[in-house]
Amino acid sequence: MAPSPHGRRQMRMPPQVHFGYSPQVALPAVAAGRFVAPFKRDRMTWIKPSFLWMMYRCGWATKPGQERVLSIDITRDGFEWALAGACLSHYDRELHGDKATWSRQLKTSPGRVQWDPERPRHLTALPYRSLQVGLTREAVDRYVDDWVVAITDITPMVHQVRNLLHGGDEQAAVAQLPVEHVYPLPDQIAAALNASPGVTISKVPEQQHGQ
Repeated sequence: MAPSPHGRRQMRMPPQVHFGYSPQVALPAVAAGRFVAPFKRDRMTWIKPSFLWMMYRCGWATKPGQERVLSIDITRDGFEWALAGACLSHYDRELHGDKATWSRQLKTSPGRVQWDPERPRHLTALPYRSLQVGLTREAVDRYVDDWVVAITDITPMVHQVRNLLHGGDEQAAVAQLPVEHVYPLPDQIAAALNASPGVTISKVPEQQHGQ
């Protein structure tokens, strides 16, 4: 994988994003085909494009509050709206000029972006980073009401892959993983996120793969 000029920050996406939730949130969402109570709109919701990063986050669906992993189809228009309106979660002198400007943008933007170390099958940190997108206020409403197309509970598959890895059958485990592709990130959005155009949104969209 070729390094990006921005510290190997990559964007790859499978057809869906993955999130980890408690059964109390996940099961009503699967039944309704959309997020319903007790899902909370007044807290930040994170989109995580990387399946394996989500497995690191939720411990292969074993951590409290993340026992169910959902695969969620979202619209491309919605995802790129979230990226275009997001602010980096950390200050970058080249992008923001001064910390006061960055702080104002962070407070008023409907979302934020952070780049976390990507994870392989055994979940140790890799030397390149994967995108995470946090949604708040208007972005959460758009996500729930407009962007979500379908919700599928893939917890049995997650357990199967975990068991295959623990049993040493890596070839069978890899065959079960979502296929991820390079995401053609528009230049203007790439510049705002300190990424490179045509960057990979690494393996798709802290948490959603958990809330």
